[in-house]
Amino acid sequence: MWRNWLRGQLDEIEKRGLYRRRQVVEGPQGAEVTVDGRRVVNFCSNDYLGLANHPAVVAAFRQGAERYGVGAGAAHLVCGHGRAHHALEEELAEFTGRERALLFSTGYMANLGVISALARRGDEVFEDRLNHASLLDAALLSGARLKRYPHSDPAALGRELELSAGKRCLIASDGVFSMDGDLAPLPALAALARQRSALLMIDDAHGLGVTGDGGRGSLARLGLTPDDVPVLVGTLGKAFGTFGAFVAGSADLIEFLIQRGRTYIYTTAMPQAVAEATRASLRLIREESWRRDRVNGLVHRFRTGAAQIGLRLMESDTPIQPIVVGDNQSAVRASEVLLSAGFLAAAIRPPTVPAGTARLRFTFTAAHTEAQVDRLLGALADLPLETFGSNGGEDRSMTNEALPFPAGHSG
Repeated sequence: MWRNWLRGQLDEIEKRGLYRRRQVVEGPQGAEVTVDGRRVVNFCSNDYLGLANHPAVVAAFRQGAERYGVGAGAAHLVCGHGRAHHALEEELAEFTGRERALLFSTGYMANLGVISALARRGDEVFEDRLNHASLLDAALLSGARLKRYPHSDPAALGRELELSAGKRCLIASDGVFSMDGDLAPLPALAALARQRSALLMIDDAHGLGVTGDGGRGSLARLGLTPDDVPVLVGTLGKAFGTFGAFVAGSADLIEFLIQRGRTYIYTTAMPQAVAEATRASLRLIREESWRRDRVNGLVHRFRTGAAQIGLRLMESDTPIQPIVVGDNQSAVRASEVLLSAGFLAAAIRPPTVPAGTARLRFTFTAAHTEAQVDRLLGALADLPLETFGSNGGEDRSMTNEALPFPAGHSG
């Protein structure tokens, strides 16, 4: 019975163009990777600052492993909380301007731990419809009532909050939306939270390290303080180039999560070698602002070139630059054509994005070159117009000869 059910489910996923297949990547992360023995330019990594294979970060990891071993041995509250963990937490708290920070093994676990500890049956959690799955799942698992408001619509959120007078309310949102690349209306969310005495939680996974003064993220970019956003979640596997996540906030918040955060209490701590590597990447984030400048320059170059070949991009000035294709199969075909041309760009389909908005999601890093961006634009210009349906392109009549960069498919 179960075997037939599983086979039927897989066949249905395949039929709908939603089947996911893993690419086996050889070697370290970088602007170029090897897939199936072939070198391609990687435009789907979240290693925004190019730190995942930075020599200083690798050296710190190696030294950490030699000093602390490769496993933490236990959960933080048993005997797994080491000196490197503690030092990293203190440095992350200082970096984000908060009293304390707490390490989690993944961003998913951080969001589950925070919301399930803070919200309970009888409470209400308000979330943007395009929030990351971990935020949505956390609200559902908490036992609180989940209410989703239209994407980046503070007015709709305000109306929902008015109906929740007298209840404990938590507002949770991405800082930078991972599939669209746009910023949440954080000042408006903070104002509503103050007006309604709600707690505001922001997951700035794709903002920290990349944007804001000193790479301090979306909150710093928009001038928000810890009083405006009491709960800040960040991941370490994106701009930091390592692994894990953290929550930063008041001393009382962190102490409460230590006591009640199930995904913190009941899991083994990350290896201290990872914490040491992350301390090295944090130093680079602080010291090498040119990495953010470079990413911003490449994003501008891509957006300018895309406009010149008639591609319609979403409203994003972050390293996340999606092109909506619409149809699932068309997005997969476009991704396959680009791969054959030497570019790795994943097709993103439901349920990761809403139905009918399958897309190619391009991400840019400090490790990319202008020539690689130009070659990608040339490959996109060569894709058939029908690839983008009515969502992705407008006037694609411009030829490669009119482009301000050399066209070509080589990766």
